[in-house]
Order: sequence, then structure tokens, then C-alpha cells
Amino acid sequence: MTSHLLSVDSLSRDHVDHLLRVAGRMEPIAQRRKVTRVLEGAVLGNLFFEASTRTRVSFNAAFCRLGGSVCDTTGFTFSSMAKGESLYDTSRVLGGYCDALVMRHPDQGSVAEFADAINVPVINGGDGPGEHPSQALLDLYTIDKEFTRLGKHLAGAHILLTGDLRHGRTVHSLIKLLSLYDPLRITLVSPPGLEMPRALIDLAASRGHRVEERESLDSDFSDLDVVYTTRIQKERFTEEFSESFAGVSRDFHVDKAFLDRHCSATTVVMHPLPRDSRPGTNDLDVDLNGDPRLAIFRQTDNGIPVRMAIFATLLKVEELIEQDLRDVRWFVPKTVGVDDRTL
Repeated sequence: MTSHLLSVDSLSRDHVDHLLRVAGRMEPIAQRRKVTRVLEGAVLGNLFFEASTRTRVSFNAAFCRLGGSVCDTTGFTFSSMAKGESLYDTSRVLGGYCDALVMRHPDQGSVAEFADAINVPVINGGDGPGEHPSQALLDLYTIDKEFTRLGKHLAGAHILLTGDLRHGRTVHSLIKLLSLYDPLRITLVSPPGLEMPRALIDLAASRGHRVEERESLDSDFSDLDVVYTTRIQKERFTEEFSESFAGVSRDFHVDKAFLDRHCSATTVVMHPLPRDSRPGTNDLDVDLNGDPRLAIFRQTDNGIPVRMAIFATLLKVEELIEQDLRDVRWFVPKTVGVDDRTL
């Protein structure tokens, strides 16, 4: 891996496997059983110029769990960019203050431009409709953990990606990451105009994966191993496209009826969140809450060890973790959510 994490393109299969192994070693810390201070004194700069809850807070938590501290900036209004400052100037200044930087920006390619100015590690927390590499890593980590629990293997698995595949940067990074592994069956289903970019489909196909596009979820599927659905990102629509999209049916809605019809008891249901839980939306239905196939909260929990592994690897402390562990001293509940099951 290079000194930055800007795109899945910078990761080889070996890099990914190493990161996932390091993430596994981070589990006792992420699960609040152990404490480490290997990044004591280090400062993370979190620059989020686009709305975020999970990504921003989980990066903060991951850095703090390693003993570091965090400086947060959210929104253009509260940054010098509102005064016309360039990405180059902002990058160089903040690189002088911080030991690592996470950036989210609404413009594709902006985080790479930001990283070009400094040698301090920069992590892409999402660049418009571009990529979200850390999300793809935690998604793959989740699939691996769920498959291990279920006695399944990734090779040959059938994975459904559905929702807004045009603007969904999480699925852009995920299909690239999955393409590094042994051949899979990948089915893509999206509303008209929100299809996966052709270049990404061609990439997966060129690496031996069977990629199939369908127009609706109301069709025949063989048993699915993973259902990965994404929110329709209307904030990225043009005014003209918004008007044409208004009449799209709910054929892209994933609910318990869909799972019972097309899936088995061992299907893993994922979503990068947030999901749009309002009535009438084409998203993941809340009627799946409490269903053991729903892995979305296990997925978000996995963001902590994976992002800890990214920091530990970029800052070259991954080999110091085990030497610096001690037990936690505070109360930790057996499960986080009241509906969580012990698996």
C-alpha cells in the first residue's frame, strides 16, 4: 500500500489480505476488551465537507482506540475554503498540524488532489460519486466474517448489488475489491439511469467474474449469498433527472418478502447506511430489523477494527499492538443494541 489510501486501485490482493489480518488483531480493542496507546501523541485531522455520521465518527473512534486524538472539521462554511483557499494550501497547512488526515469531499478526484501536496497519510472518506475504499474494506471484512460463521466460501458466491449503482461510491469500490478474488457471480439491479458505470462492469468481467445486469428485483434469482443494497442518492441528481425519476416503482425495494422469496437462511444482507426508512422509498425495509440475516449493524461495528488497521498500517505501528495491550477498566455491555444477538 502507498503512503495514502485514495482508491482501491492502489491495493493488491496481498495488501487487502494483510489489512484484513491486521483488522482481526484489532478486534479485542474494537470490542472494548483491550486498550492500546500506540498512537499516543498522534493527531488525526478529519475534514468532512459533506454530510457524514458513520464514516466520520468511526474514523475518530478508531484513531482514539489506538491512543491518538482527533481534530474535526465539518462543512465548507467552517473552513477557509469558504474564503477561496485552494485544496493545495489547505492540505499543506493541515499536514503541518496533523499526523494523518481523512477527507470527504463532494467532488470526485478532490481527495487525490488534496493528497498530492503532502507526504502525511491521507485517507479518502468519500469523493462525491467516486470511491470509498475504507467502506469497501470493511464490507469485504464483513462478508469474510459472516461466511466464516456460516461455513461458506467467497469463491463462487452469488452477490447482488442493488440500488443507486451510478452514484454509490461504496459499490464502486466494492466491485473493484471483489474483482481481486476468485470468480464470483455478481448480479446488478438498479433503477433506470442509475446503472453501475460500464468501466467497472468491464473490469470485473475481464478478471473472470460473471456479471449480469437486470432491470428489476421482481425477477427470478437463484439463492443469493449476499444482498448489498444502497440508498438512492437524490442529492446527486440533476433537476431534470429528479423529475424523470419521480415515477419509478418500488421494484427496487428490499424487504422481508423479497428475502423469503429469493434467499436462504444463510443469506447475508448488507447496506452501507444510512438507509432511507421513510415510507415509499426504494431502500432496505425496516421490517428486516431483528432478522438474523440482517448484518448492517455488524457491518458498521466492523468499521472500527478495519479503520484501526488502516491507521496502524499507514503509520507503521501494526507490529507494536500486541506489546501494548492492557485490559479495559470500564463497564462494557455484552451487546450494544437491545436487539443484538450473540452469534
